[in-house]
Amino acid sequence: MKLEHLLLGVLAMHPRTGYDLKKYMDTHGRFLRSNTQMSQVYRSLATMERNGWALHELEPRPGATDAKRYFLTEEGATVFLDWLTGPYPPPSRHVDPELSARLAFAGFMSRDELILLLDTELDARAREVAKYRHRDRGLELTPVLPFDDELSDIVGEWAHNNGAAAMDAHIDSVATLRRELLDAPETMPRRPALGFAQPPGDA
Repeated sequence: MKLEHLLLGVLAMHPRTGYDLKKYMDTHGRFLRSNTQMSQVYRSLATMERNGWALHELEPRPGATDAKRYFLTEEGATVFLDWLTGPYPPPSRHVDPELSARLAFAGFMSRDELILLLDTELDARAREVAKYRHRDRGLELTPVLPFDDELSDIVGEWAHNNGAAAMDAHIDSVATLRRELLDAPETMPRRPALGFAQPPGDA
């Protein structure tokens, strides 16, 4: 998942300025990507415009510098939806935000697409639990520095149990969402909000 995918998704909901996008990443998107800088937002917007995924119009602001309001293009909508509904390779750590990022734009997906996404996640995590939950966690230790075996074992056991509980909670929450979706009505996904700005030279 790239920052561009997230920004395309936000623009798909509503045209926004660079400042608006940064504000979104600092609030709603703060768990989807860590510490997004303003410079990163503007670099991504420049890339998106070069690729034809977004356009901007100047928004007059009396007494202040005009703002650029960015819009999604048809090509940008295609790139966004290809990522959103395309193959989902579950990351090696369930806490990585790839799943949450796609779920953040669930309104652009069908119920069946969402259920398939959740099934992929649940299958991957079930296989991880089967493979790693009861693995041999012993380590061959020949420390070259002072080392407390007992203290290490206490912390290691805590980490294992804490991780197992977090994984179980994740699996349970995803399964709960899947059950809720089964009872939800099947509706047509929302169309992305496309802009009406014209490329330079087409005016």
